[in-house]
Amino acid sequence: MNRALTVDDLVIASVALAAGLLAAFLLRILLRWLGKHADRTRWSGDDVIVDALRTVVPWAAIVGGAASAGAALPLTRTVQNHVNQVLTVVLIFVVTVTAARVIAGLVRAVTTSRSGVAGSATIFVNITRVLVLAIGFLVVLQTLGISIAPMLTALGVGGLAVALALQDTLANLFAGIHILASKTVQPGDYIRLSSGEEGYVEDINWRQTTVRALSNNLVVIPNGELAKANMTNFMRPEQKLTILVQVGVAYDSDLEHVERVTMDVIAEVMTGVDGAVPDHEPAIRFHTFGDSRIGFTVILGVGEFSDQFRIKHEFIKALHKRYREEGIRIPAPARTVALQQGSVSIPQQRGPQGTVAEAGDVSAARLD
Repeated sequence: MNRALTVDDLVIASVALAAGLLAAFLLRILLRWLGKHADRTRWSGDDVIVDALRTVVPWAAIVGGAASAGAALPLTRTVQNHVNQVLTVVLIFVVTVTAARVIAGLVRAVTTSRSGVAGSATIFVNITRVLVLAIGFLVVLQTLGISIAPMLTALGVGGLAVALALQDTLANLFAGIHILASKTVQPGDYIRLSSGEEGYVEDINWRQTTVRALSNNLVVIPNGELAKANMTNFMRPEQKLTILVQVGVAYDSDLEHVERVTMDVIAEVMTGVDGAVPDHEPAIRFHTFGDSRIGFTVILGVGEFSDQFRIKHEFIKALHKRYREEGIRIPAPARTVALQQGSVSIPQQRGPQGTVAEAGDVSAARLD
């Protein structure tokens, strides 16, 4: 425009800008009220959407007020175009960041609400966020009049070089996607690798899998190594599992009595210890005539992998106490050792503490 700036122009521009700020304030209050109602619902996706709207809607109101104020001022065509471009870029930037947060939040909400899907699929969340931000960046360039065709061509040509330079990183990325898509390992699972590492899977991101050991230390495993390793998942196909406890009693024991007493102890432990599975049917299986005892296996049910240590602890204590009360003997290992002294062979009995009791009269033996 060629006319001079007047007081009316400034008043109209100020009113438009103030209206935009007031609208942003009122909309933020309204969205805060909606957010309180969204917190009461069971689905977490509406919380993500309302939280994102609380960011983008007030900014849209402010940008609209600024655009109206700029239109009310007697600006030249060039200046007006620059102002509109800046405001458009600001709005696109806010919308892009908000959209990235909304979509990433929805992906996280979906993965946490569905059984068998990654409970903390950071790799999917990060990939989604990067894609949305990249699209927003290209839209900004196009808005500024910068052609994106040469850039896309350069990216296509340079993609091969980047892929060759980042072979390990890309291998870990696709290995992580494969692990999550195949559902062989999910965050929260307890795994054990053939190399010895074991623990609860904390997270699977674009490069590595984080495992928390029972000692509360973090073990970081590259996704490529995890995909190639022999692995045992103690949470699949179900979280409950059985454990084996080895026991032995003396040869003079009444095995029927031993079985009844052991079943009583099992019932007591299964109903009184956290992590046990009372409805699991226990079993006792005699299997070995050992050197000094008859061995058998007690099969117990536990809720998850880490519960087995507490259940074994309580079961062994209770079983040992009950055996002593019932007079059931758990013999210590004993072995007969023959010592050769000269031409005389002297059999000796080695006890549990390493003491040696001679089976013959040494004084009657002729020693060279």
